[in-house]
Amino acid sequence: MRIDIITLFPEIALAPLSESIIHRARKNELVNIHAHQLRDWATGKHRKTDEYLCGGGQGMLLKPEPIFAAVEELKQPHTKVILMTPQGTPFKQRHAQSLSRSEHLIILCGHYEGVDHRVIENLVDDEISIGDYILTNGAIAAAIVTDAIVRLIPGALGDARSPDEESFTDPYMLEAPAYTKPNDFRGLKVPEVLLSGNHSNIKKWKIEQALKRTKANRPDLLDS
Repeated sequence: MRIDIITLFPEIALAPLSESIIHRARKNELVNIHAHQLRDWATGKHRKTDEYLCGGGQGMLLKPEPIFAAVEELKQPHTKVILMTPQGTPFKQRHAQSLSRSEHLIILCGHYEGVDHRVIENLVDDEISIGDYILTNGAIAAAIVTDAIVRLIPGALGDARSPDEESFTDPYMLEAPAYTKPNDFRGLKVPEVLLSGNHSNIKKWKIEQALKRTKANRPDLLDS
């Protein structure tokens, strides 16, 4: 897989993707990740990438010209173009699973008041939001989405079963609580069922605890 991130802040996009699991996936050539400076496709003396809004309004908007030029240069036959925007579809684990099977992704990072809508109408396949809040730029959001996608590529995680046993693998249930050694820490003990060796009882306990945790933290998942 190849992922091209187009942003005014490539260093921000790459920083969290240069450590740990994602770093190893890149080193092992499971994925090629590149962050590009949008200004490289801007023209004119000052390589301007933004402009005032037509019709008035506060803030600045990313111009269409450099974004069109960047996508047209980087796009391949099987490319999927994603725009990071607060107005997008909420990003879920199922989206990460689907995108992890892609050959090539171009991720456009919004900034200021976003992008000229002609970009969305003519270039973008999916608009994605990581939550109902506003960030200073889309590079941070692009890094989050890229991390969620890359860790699902076969071979990226140490244990191939890991993506099958975590929160949101079942879209309506959080993961059960987890414990490790020591079995007794300051009088706080690991539940006995987890030390019993009875896998049937352990599985039942995990389902019960996952349901309890979901009811407490994310009842909206059960409602859906």
